[in-house]
Amino acid sequence: MTPADVPARLDQLRGLHLPGGAAGPVQGEILLALILGFSAALLVGLGRTALARSRAGIRRAALADLAASRGLPAPERILAQARLLRRLVRTVGGDEAASAQGAAWAGRLDGVLRTDFFSAGAGRVLVDGLYRRQTPDPAALDAELTRLIGRLKA
Repeated sequence: MTPADVPARLDQLRGLHLPGGAAGPVQGEILLALILGFSAALLVGLGRTALARSRAGIRRAALADLAASRGLPAPERILAQARLLRRLVRTVGGDEAASAQGAAWAGRLDGVLRTDFFSAGAGRVLVDGLYRRQTPDPAALDAELTRLIGRLKA
């Protein structure tokens, strides 16, 4: 009988161990990947929440400014609405976006508010009709602006 054929005694057996030198129930690389994955998901969630809050803040502030202009006489009210739109586009798109004039400005407003109200509708008066003698209905403009700003996804 050779020594390999002899059954080992209990005191000669080697202790149990995990493969790869892991010391615990979860290996270090797996634990690190889990921590990094959860951290990335948390950062993305926090970023999305902060972005949604800032968008809601822009929308809320614009609607408050629009409501504040309702007590003004018609010509001043329309001017206040035009200034509000300029500030809104500057906040959302930057100074270059807010510096557009004429048809480019109407296109920019239509793009930001996702409509054709400023290039083809009654909102045209807010683009280039501020100095004309026509008297648009400020209440109708106000109602449409409230609707458009209310659905803004800045």
